[in-house]
Amino acid sequence: MSGHSKWHNIQAKKGKADAARGAIFTKIGREIAIAVREGGANPESNGKLRDVIAKAKANNMPNDNIQRSIKKASGELSNVVYEQITYEGYAPGGVAVIVETITDNRNRTASDMRHCFAKNDGNLGTTGSVSFMFDEKGLMVVERTPDSDEDEMMMLALDAGAEDVKALDDAFEIYTAPNDFSNVREALEKQGLSFISAEVQMIPQNTVAVTDPDTLVKIQKLLDMLEENDDVQNVFHNAELPEEDEED
Repeated sequence: MSGHSKWHNIQAKKGKADAARGAIFTKIGREIAIAVREGGANPESNGKLRDVIAKAKANNMPNDNIQRSIKKASGELSNVVYEQITYEGYAPGGVAVIVETITDNRNRTASDMRHCFAKNDGNLGTTGSVSFMFDEKGLMVVERTPDSDEDEMMMLALDAGAEDVKALDDAFEIYTAPNDFSNVREALEKQGLSFISAEVQMIPQNTVAVTDPDTLVKIQKLLDMLEENDDVQNVFHNAELPEEDEED
């Protein structure tokens, strides 16, 4: 188990999502656009679209918004073309950062990414410069309650095709191979599980301990600046950051 709880990161992200729900819906709408372009507008035949719809519902996105995004992506309401671009670089302290974006203007996004890294003493690298330090995995997070049975959760997940289950104090993390993610998620939903978060993520193979207070501030500013960018979908890093207080 890595030296930090991703569940705490998810709690913090969900808090920010509540404060900026419109921005979250916009980002999910772009994910829907990519999924529809790659596999069509019918969720029954498009596993990736089903995954994004599940994510949308987990973020309390209204069904009308979801359907409008699908229609927009299928050309019924708009002809905006989005593309996925991944950026890699280093934050201060040698922390590796991967930024996944969806954009309709690659020049604007590239300029924004350069600005974010440069302003916070980071360095934007080339493709492949840090991704070798991460593993792509499906990750589902299930809240752990006092009556949760660790062995039962383990058997349920492994029977559904998961690779591993990690028990934290307040959550279970269920890991899958990227290609198995959709099938495992749907199998577990049929068993009655609901997820706090369920996405394919880049999981760091090792984490970097950062103890210098000034470096921590710079890293956090960079991560916040990236998260707040409209084109950014996901930010992954290998820093061990202090957990936020419960009331934050």
